[in-house]
Amino acid sequence: MKNLCVAILFIFSLIAEAAAQPPGSSRKAISSGSNSMSFIDMQKTFQRPDESFKRKEDTLRKQFEAKGLAWPAKYLYIRSFKYDSQLEVWVKNDAAEQYKLFKTFKVCALAGTLGPKRMEGDYQVPEGFYYINEFNPRSQYYLSLGINYPNASDKVLSDSLRPGSAIYIHGSCVTVGCIPILDTQIDELYILAAHAKNQGQDFIPVHIFPIRYNVPRSVAFLSNLTKDDPYLKKFADRLEDAFEYFEQKKQVPVVMISDKGEYSIASAVARKVPEDKKAPKPKREPVKHRTRQIAAVADVVHQWPQFPGGGNAFMKYLDDLGHDMVPFLPENVKKAFVQVEFIVDTDGVPVNIKVLKGSTDQDFIDELITRLEKMPTWTPAMLHDKAVAKKMIQTITVD
Repeated sequence: MKNLCVAILFIFSLIAEAAAQPPGSSRKAISSGSNSMSFIDMQKTFQRPDESFKRKEDTLRKQFEAKGLAWPAKYLYIRSFKYDSQLEVWVKNDAAEQYKLFKTFKVCALAGTLGPKRMEGDYQVPEGFYYINEFNPRSQYYLSLGINYPNASDKVLSDSLRPGSAIYIHGSCVTVGCIPILDTQIDELYILAAHAKNQGQDFIPVHIFPIRYNVPRSVAFLSNLTKDDPYLKKFADRLEDAFEYFEQKKQVPVVMISDKGEYSIASAVARKVPEDKKAPKPKREPVKHRTRQIAAVADVVHQWPQFPGGGNAFMKYLDDLGHDMVPFLPENVKKAFVQVEFIVDTDGVPVNIKVLKGSTDQDFIDELITRLEKMPTWTPAMLHDKAVAKKMIQTITVD
């Protein structure tokens, strides 16, 4: 029936586990004529993975032994938490057993703010339920593991023409929307994922959450972010259902997607939603900020606007601003990723500044915009040797 939910099942655990074969299975081999090569052997034909295996495999084996885990793991499950800047690696060797935590890596950089990715160029790290769909041994970020963004939900809810793509877990500790960890850590994760795939786990699940739902500080931040955004709150609640399912059962949940692109978790664990007993803030008069009527904003330019001193100077300016804004964060919020938009006009003056994501507290927003309005004058964007207005979007980390 057309009105029923489309039963698109992300059966990450079931598919991955059913696909796994015994060590002697032919799924381990990539055949070419009379020769056959396992996935591990194929990876070792590339310089970086080969060096990684030589450098790290024995160490990983010993770490597994120290934790009482069988080497190598047949099943791998990865969880990432954006606000908490963590990436967890869970392992097991039998479909029926529970996953065990092997290691937690620090995510060493973050682009965008909390919430799902919805279009190309928004610098957002996706949130939702994915799996590894690519091993890239020649990544410009050392080594990388691709995830299948956009998934079936993203294809419904994201920009239909430009949803974005090329999302990876990678090394080099830089990002414009991926999940970066240190080179020494992607070495380990790449080896673990290669071993799991070599043993038949074709769909290694990667779940990306906005926060750790069992950390009060993180919950407080998300609650403040979603209090005036019912869509984002509903989305975050569905992710929490998956988080709670795994926390209690240590098995990857079955995720379903409706014909509207909405997630639902099979056999979701019932959870209590705390009531907000705080009195609402009194309404306040908005602060007037610097705005201009700009006839045209260029989409394409020959030269982007330049902050005085260049890109590094701008990054330092944003870092300093982020530190200075900490005292203005709402109560119980210790850290924020605030996405702002402004236009560098033809005279280089930043105008029409507004906050897109990361805070709904008007006092905080007004203070941030007031400070941004004191930015020095930029060198404007150029198109055909003529100064043009150009829109800029930037994320400020407040901590």
